[in-house]
Amino acid sequence: MTTLSSRTPLDAVPSTADGLDRERRPTRRHYIMCPPAHFAVRYAINPWMDLTVPVDVDRAMHQWDSLRQTYLDLGHRVDVMTPDPDLPDMVFAANGALVVGDRAFGARFTHPERAAESALHRKHLQQRRGIRQIHTARHTNEGEGDFLVIGDTILAGTGFRTSREAHAEAAAHLQREVVSLELVDPRFYHLDTCLAVLSPTEIAYYPPAFSETSRRLLQDRYPDAVIATERDALVLGLNAVSDDRHVVLARPATDLAAQLRARRFHPIPVDLSELVKAGGNVKCCTLEVHR
Repeated sequence: MTTLSSRTPLDAVPSTADGLDRERRPTRRHYIMCPPAHFAVRYAINPWMDLTVPVDVDRAMHQWDSLRQTYLDLGHRVDVMTPDPDLPDMVFAANGALVVGDRAFGARFTHPERAAESALHRKHLQQRRGIRQIHTARHTNEGEGDFLVIGDTILAGTGFRTSREAHAEAAAHLQREVVSLELVDPRFYHLDTCLAVLSPTEIAYYPPAFSETSRRLLQDRYPDAVIATERDALVLGLNAVSDDRHVVLARPATDLAAQLRARRFHPIPVDLSELVKAGGNVKCCTLEVHR
């Protein structure tokens, strides 16, 4: 039997004809990222941000570039946006939009410090072929921070950054089922800080981040979900990106990595400790262009 590396490029993964019918197969992904060339903690808009903690921009750039290279090594496509010196949080590209097929649902940020990012994301997406409809949102939402695509469904967070009205607006524009989930812990202010999509049918999440009603809903829909430990949640381990086989996640999230290996995923730990100072990790840096 062929032995596969945990970082096997997409083209090297054997088909089921090779006898690996139970092997998880990755799918090629398309990501948009923005380098942290102007990264800083100039304001505090979430519990992770501390104005007294210094930021090393060179280290942040090195960590970010290692993440970008990880995606490229896995065979994925990465488009890079141009950062704006007045917008230190642009590195968290996932917050700028939700893109599904030929449609994009633009962000409308909660805090004025990030409001100008929306237009830059829209401009970047307009320059891309194949995206025919870019919707300017009427209601407050922060893109893939609170909208996560799983199969034909979109899981949507509300409670801190994205209004429930935006859920209905996104459903109408993207023509997808949107399932609302209420967040209750300010440390997990976006859905992508406490829930990760692993495959078209599987998730990992941290139950205490959700209201009781939302916990029941998740349990009913995903009874076999991976349940993250508090320790891994508090290092933003669930702010992860999966291609259905490889799961790129925070290096300190060791319990989560072990659970993923037990389910035949291949965790790939990365260090984004500088960016965590502003409350973001792997997924925050990664906007996916969903097919």
